[in-house]
Amino acid sequence: MKDQNFNYIEDLTRYQRQKTSLVKIGDVLLGDQNPIRIQSMTDTDTSDTESTVEQIIRIIKAGADIVRVTVRGVADAENLQNIKRELVARGYENPLVADIHFNPHLAEIAARYVSKVRINPGNFYDKRARFEHHIYTDPEYKSELQKIEEQFVPFLKILKETNTALRIGANQGSLSDRIMSRYGDTPAGIVESVMEFLRICQKQDFANVVISIKSSNTRTMVYTVRLLSYKMRLEEMSYPLHLGVTEAGEGEDGRIKSAVGIGALLADGIGDTIRVSLTEAPENEISVARKLINHIETYKNHKPITAPLFAQINPFEYERRSVRPVLRMGDKNVPVVMADLRGRTLSEILPLRGKQIPEYFFNGNEVLDLEGNSYPVLTLEEYLFGGSHWGQTKFIRTNKEEFDHFMNENPEIITKLKQTRKTVLILESFNRNPFADLRAFFMTLESHIWKVPVIIFRKYNERYLENLQIKAAADLGGLLIDGYGDGICITNESEQITFTDLKDLSFSILQASRMRLTKTEFISCPGCGRTLFDLHETTLKIKAHFNHLDHLKIGVMGCVVNGPGEMGDVDYGFVGAGPGNVNLYKGQQLIKRHIPFELAVEELEALIRENGDWKDREV
Repeated sequence: MKDQNFNYIEDLTRYQRQKTSLVKIGDVLLGDQNPIRIQSMTDTDTSDTESTVEQIIRIIKAGADIVRVTVRGVADAENLQNIKRELVARGYENPLVADIHFNPHLAEIAARYVSKVRINPGNFYDKRARFEHHIYTDPEYKSELQKIEEQFVPFLKILKETNTALRIGANQGSLSDRIMSRYGDTPAGIVESVMEFLRICQKQDFANVVISIKSSNTRTMVYTVRLLSYKMRLEEMSYPLHLGVTEAGEGEDGRIKSAVGIGALLADGIGDTIRVSLTEAPENEISVARKLINHIETYKNHKPITAPLFAQINPFEYERRSVRPVLRMGDKNVPVVMADLRGRTLSEILPLRGKQIPEYFFNGNEVLDLEGNSYPVLTLEEYLFGGSHWGQTKFIRTNKEEFDHFMNENPEIITKLKQTRKTVLILESFNRNPFADLRAFFMTLESHIWKVPVIIFRKYNERYLENLQIKAAADLGGLLIDGYGDGICITNESEQITFTDLKDLSFSILQASRMRLTKTEFISCPGCGRTLFDLHETTLKIKAHFNHLDHLKIGVMGCVVNGPGEMGDVDYGFVGAGPGNVNLYKGQQLIKRHIPFELAVEELEALIRENGDWKDREV
């Protein structure tokens, strides 16, 4: 029987879009089984009509359904009318969204000109967070909610009059002090910040609402959106969801991180529109989003999957699957990377450079370690009935369909696997829905209390590395986020993708899913009209200068609107602070103010050195 406490979607073993209500954004229909919509955001100065229109057209031509625009002040809000007029004159009717922070009056102006207004519940009526702890009594807290409702209801009436949709978009880094005082910076707090506004919408019979909850931490993002989905089901709400990993970064890191977080939710049928936030030209985001959606849609009409649902893990909190140690796997060891030699010898691919070196190497009927020790890879029959490998460390290669059939025919394998101390499973899937299939296998293991380590094995046949990155990250990310898997092995049939590409991809997926840190983590925002420097070029410069500090997380943020909060758990931060100036942070503490932009990288290095976190590059 399904545990109702964890019922955040209808079925954990079947891919189906979750049912959501219909929202109309201009002429674009969202939710209610309409196609998953793709959007991006401009990074131009919104008061510059020509450059903003030109960028919006590039984004639309790339395939976006919806485009969001920064609104910093009254001039930007009023200029939305000119931007919309010019787009229509050029034949572009795609809906525009106004992005509002801090100033409800700007939202009221924008609602007259655009199809949707995005507000942040953390700073729309609540004051900007000062990260000060204040204990609210229940009456005080209720009084604050009443004040919000009194201000919010007139705005909803404006949206009804103008037929404008609303996006309630919460970010982990911009919760109000009021929410954090009661819930902390937690998924529960992020969800409640949204639910407070949704309850008012529901009370006022305003249904043209889209919700988003974002974080740069994929694990937090996934757990929080799941929790929101569950809470809405409890209160009989079904608003459509906008998905995104904020501050995902640029290049392959941004693509993999986005595919891990967004893909984990899309694979559960959650999500009606997505934005892949890359620190690049915004039109670059569209093809990545399309590839991700197209891949998840291949899950449709998959073969039925069965699972003992009572063995489901808590989908709202991280807990690593408990496993006994075998070699360097299981117990408290970080997940390992196993690389497929594909007929090569170990001497051909060693020595590998850098610190991202696989612990194990798969070679058909054997697994090798870095010392050259060999461990046999067995079938289920060889494991159960063969006696030649008794007492040896060994690997069993199987898939769920084969395993279920074999277990039904040979139930004695249950006892043998439970008692084994030197066995590792290499688990793959041939189901169109590998995410649910592999998850169901882990549930089977948990139901029998089998503590064997598992290597998740996935085979692809991709010619282009970006396609492989998106597909593998989407297939495996959700499993790793849920604490499943003691290692991964990704292989590819096409020779266009190299051995190094594959092993680097494995390490990147583990890092993006927060399972293993092996390189510097750069958390960089995609930029918007508030950004006053070339964010992409700056991010590349910072990455080149600090990419050897693999023990650190470094944030690169365009502005102070959400930057300090969105950096979350970074060790150091680089945040735009006005024309030509940058603020430098240690964690979320502002250390150096208004550093001239041209000196900021040098000053950031000095700050890292002052705190004893610098190390020189290895020669």
